[in-house]
Amino acid sequence: MELVKVTIDGKTVSVPSDYTVIEAAAVAGIRIPQLCYHSELSKEGACRVCVVEIEGARAPGAACVYPVAEGMIVHTNTPKIRETRKAVVELLLANHPQDCLFCQKNTDCELQTIAAELGIREIPFKGETRKAELDDNNPSLVRDPNKCILCGRCIRACHERQGLDVYGYVNRGFSTIVEPAFSYGLDEVTCTYCGQCAAVCPTAAICEKDDTEKVFAALGNPDKYVIVQTAPAVRVALGEALGLPPGQVVTGKMVAALRKLGFDKVFDTDFTADLTIMEEGSEFLDRVTNGGVLPMITSCSPGWINFIEMKYPDLLPHLSTAKSPQGMFGALSKTFWPETQGIPVEKIFTVSIMPCTAKKAEAVRPQLQSNPGIPDVDAVLTTRELARMIKNMGIEFKDLPEEDYDSPLGTSTGAGVIFGATGGVMEAAVRTVYAILEGKELPGVQYTPVRGLQGIKEASVEVNVGGTPTTVKLAVAHTLSNAATLMDKVRAGEADYHFIEIMACPGGCIGGGGQPQPVNEEIRKQRMAALYSVDEAKTLRQSHMNPDVQKLYEDWLGKPLGEKSHHLLHTHYGVQEREL
Repeated sequence: MELVKVTIDGKTVSVPSDYTVIEAAAVAGIRIPQLCYHSELSKEGACRVCVVEIEGARAPGAACVYPVAEGMIVHTNTPKIRETRKAVVELLLANHPQDCLFCQKNTDCELQTIAAELGIREIPFKGETRKAELDDNNPSLVRDPNKCILCGRCIRACHERQGLDVYGYVNRGFSTIVEPAFSYGLDEVTCTYCGQCAAVCPTAAICEKDDTEKVFAALGNPDKYVIVQTAPAVRVALGEALGLPPGQVVTGKMVAALRKLGFDKVFDTDFTADLTIMEEGSEFLDRVTNGGVLPMITSCSPGWINFIEMKYPDLLPHLSTAKSPQGMFGALSKTFWPETQGIPVEKIFTVSIMPCTAKKAEAVRPQLQSNPGIPDVDAVLTTRELARMIKNMGIEFKDLPEEDYDSPLGTSTGAGVIFGATGGVMEAAVRTVYAILEGKELPGVQYTPVRGLQGIKEASVEVNVGGTPTTVKLAVAHTLSNAATLMDKVRAGEADYHFIEIMACPGGCIGGGGQPQPVNEEIRKQRMAALYSVDEAKTLRQSHMNPDVQKLYEDWLGKPLGEKSHHLLHTHYGVQEREL
């Protein structure tokens, strides 16, 4: 790519000729205020907060869409520009609720931050404000159009990352609003509840449904025995919401914080990630040796499950019947745990800490009830919600000691923790399936061909199946737009894979819709590297080597795919029909 020289605020840099001014400024280490711009989404130029002066131009230009040119001279902070930005933000605030003190994104709102930076102390513009209804008739997301600033990030994220087009601009002029077609709620359209819209929303126009008060109430109820599970990706992202650098492993401090919050037992979803490999891996071997439906596709990501149920229902037989690790833990928490501890199941309140907004919808599926009328998981909190609870309780997270999970549902291997990254489920499965078929460990234990942030990865592994040398072909995809590419190949009979892993969110769970913001590729890489560092530090790195999983089968479950494990750890899926 041809390079051009651009001078920004007196600093000259060489950048590719297809860059915009805002990208060139980032290279120069100069931050330009922005609202509609997002480095991973297409450029829209909607908000005009990023206006800059360009010598020779007739008027200020939006830096996010203004292309660079050789010799361009840019000024980002002149008195005229500051006044222009201030006026733009004042106009946005004039049609925005003034409830910052009570807002879920207070102190974490980009509009609020920019208003403070610009020194806005009053709103000079008075007039009509938007009065739209709240959309909260689903378990995962709350959409408040009154807080929407029409930046379009949610529209672009849904279209470009997920290929779903749930959102669009409706009406014109002052009446313009962002919402699903025909003013349907998210529960009525093909929304997977993945939360990628919430992950990029600069205000509280789209947020996860807050269940913190529900959990606080359970913790304060002496008649409830409250246990918690923490997903793999939470431990490498929670610190970001509490003042620590991206990608820092905070497992021990997180466990200590959960105990301070009052949980009776602190367990690890990694345990049931190992259990998932035992069931899913056994199911894969059964399909391969007995002529089952192939390729088999993983079933850990609830956003992906919603997607296939709505968009590719004819391919549901390809899904593994194994519940997700959250689902398996929930089942054990309402069967194994009360039975072995002598606690009435009605007394147990199970909480999940997840990087994912779609997990809230998964938890209310009727298929996830081991006891009729009693949910296996009572409440799901996102990583962001847990951070808010820790702050609410005045816990100094950085000063907490390192504590260990409770046993036995807190014991895990390295294979369990890498579930949080795209390719992690596949690698964990390969480690165990290879060992079972070959009678020895995979060389080096790691299986790196499925690692990384490439949208679709293909790999293969050589194993003996029934004494016959076999090449097992694998595929891994993250984001639903990439999932659709693979599913179209499967539907057309063009996919000769044996096993496919799909995660709904960018990077897998590390980029989930409930993770701390902001999130970009660099942060996802740091979180991913942190997960692999946890794996490498583990003594045991294969799911079938987890001693407490082995004991669970010996003492209680029986065997993988056995009658009891099939009843508790497997489920079924069906067609979801929505209005649009």
